[in-house]
Amino acid sequence: MHMNDLENCIELYGRDIYSFCCCLTRSREAADELYQDTFLTAAEIAGRLDADGNPKSALLSVAVNLWRNRCRKLSLRQRITGPVASLEFLQETGEFPSAGPGPFSGSEPFSAWPGPLDAVIAREETQAIRRAVAGLPERYRLPVLLFYMEDMRIPEIAAALNIPQGTVKSRLHKAKKRLAQDLKEVLDET
Repeated sequence: MHMNDLENCIELYGRDIYSFCCCLTRSREAADELYQDTFLTAAEIAGRLDADGNPKSALLSVAVNLWRNRCRKLSLRQRITGPVASLEFLQETGEFPSAGPGPFSGSEPFSAWPGPLDAVIAREETQAIRRAVAGLPERYRLPVLLFYMEDMRIPEIAAALNIPQGTVKSRLHKAKKRLAQDLKEVLDET
């Protein structure tokens, strides 16, 4: 892949990659940093990326690997120095969970907007789903985000996470069951 191809990837997939980074980190500041590092790393390894294959999948793999490395560093720092130092690290990097944008982007025509009650219910459902997905352990959250948010197929997810396809299927199944349990009460109320 040449630098021109990488620039095209940024234009084509930049929003999707950034959105994925936001879901992964749950913080705008950390997502900005992860997004930038993803494309810096992609520029460094551009010669090894296949422009004719699925570049979006490759970029998502880079983002996932960078995120995992950061989590490992944080975990190691916490084991070595204790919880106080890891809290300071979180404050320095700004990697605190934050609320994401609402369910409506404003792109629909006014006549297509639901009524006030419908909007409140839809917003609550969306927030409940986001909280439930965010509450999943990383091993389940990553396949769910890649499958549903990025519309990646199981073989692509397996390649991105360096795990067998059967493991991806199993984790998706377990995540769906867990999400169904977590969301049953919330969605039954609405």
